[in-house]
Amino acid sequence: MKSLCVYCGSSAGASPVYAEAARRLAKVMVDNNIALVYGGGNVGLMGVIADEVLRLGGDATGIIPKALMDKEVGHHGLTRLHIVKDMHERKAMMAELSEGFVAMPGGIGTLEELFEVFTWSQLGFHEKPIGLLNVNGFYDGLIRFLEHVVQERFLRAEQASLLVHAPEPDALVELLKNYRPQRYEKTFDRVTAGKII
Repeated sequence: MKSLCVYCGSSAGASPVYAEAARRLAKVMVDNNIALVYGGGNVGLMGVIADEVLRLGGDATGIIPKALMDKEVGHHGLTRLHIVKDMHERKAMMAELSEGFVAMPGGIGTLEELFEVFTWSQLGFHEKPIGLLNVNGFYDGLIRFLEHVVQERFLRAEQASLLVHAPEPDALVELLKNYRPQRYEKTFDRVTAGKII
């Protein structure tokens, strides 16, 4: 694995454990010669992980929409920075440049990016690994909710397993490096006379 797309908050969060986890993830990535691909910001956890990757001598690529760059939240010290026209182009380029995906703690934008690549994986549009860095149990509720979605038959267990998770960066990166794509055909239920067939 040569590159990881990291989705994370433009805020540092309520606890210093999140920034510390970002720095630990940066170190694991640099130690494994894995380049960072991310949203190009210099604020919050985005700025923390980018700064640490660069401090450790790693490679950091940012992709940021022009509207956000104009608000001066873009990181000017990256290995490379792509300024794109909108969020759609940003997400497409981030996915194209990455061999895997990690969601650190973050807000709605982080969740939206995570679920988009998760959906693409479920539909067979890519076979890249996707992981949650479950720092301090941040994603416990989401993991339980996905189990509920499986129980309610809106997601199959093998589809849910496309998303791996670990509380520590080194364990998560190992899961991603050792990931082997699962090939299966997505099936669709039909409802006839109130019964699922």
